[in-house]
Amino acid sequence: MAIVTLLTDSGETDYYVAAIKARVLATNPGLTLIDITHNIRPCDIAHGAFVLRSVFRDFPKGTVHLVGVDSAGNRDDAFIAVQLEDHFFVAVDNGLLGLITDKQAQSVVELNTFQAVSVTFPEKDVLAPAAAKLASGVSMNTLGKALPTFKRMTDRHVKATKKQILGHVIRVDTFGNLITNIEKESFEFLSKGKVYTIQFGGEKFRRVHTHYYQADQGDCFLLFNSLGLLEIGIYKGNASELLGLSYDSPVNVIFEE
Repeated sequence: MAIVTLLTDSGETDYYVAAIKARVLATNPGLTLIDITHNIRPCDIAHGAFVLRSVFRDFPKGTVHLVGVDSAGNRDDAFIAVQLEDHFFVAVDNGLLGLITDKQAQSVVELNTFQAVSVTFPEKDVLAPAAAKLASGVSMNTLGKALPTFKRMTDRHVKATKKQILGHVIRVDTFGNLITNIEKESFEFLSKGKVYTIQFGGEKFRRVHTHYYQADQGDCFLLFNSLGLLEIGIYKGNASELLGLSYDSPVNVIFEE
């Protein structure tokens, strides 16, 4: 059964999400709707990109992802449908989709070009019908005019040498854990046979855990999470508050020869 996922900053207290779902199902009541989350911080493209990047590949190829984050966009932002890694995305071309993968798009079209209408609720009036049609097997090329590309932003990347890895916090999760952009694969390759020190917020650690519970309650843990990213937390506590760290805080690994 065809799947449409929903990722928005609409929250849960208004009618917006229900209206989006209603429009999708009005087009094809046989579709399966999956909520990723509707609690992306309003207009927070980085937050939305992190969540979508972390989970979209877990869905079957061919899944359609409706992305309604900062959907008012800027004055010249188009509504687009994009095929990436054999998944389909409908969104505003505000840079978010450019942060979820480095792979080239298989196809891009601009929506709302055939019999264009002025809208104040694009998630419902433009993105939802497009998502439903794609999930129903309609060719993307029939939904709008082809585009050569879409907007890409420059994301933060780690700087790695034989002596150090310079990374940053890219997400503070619901538990206050600090998720960094330091990847397990790079860490294991560079740390092989070396003593290392992980530094952040005035703290220094020389151990990476494999499970959260290896730290005592109230103590700091460091581990590589299910995304393969270095995560820093306080066991049964809020690391962001207790360590004074937040989005973009530096986290560095220093290697000793």
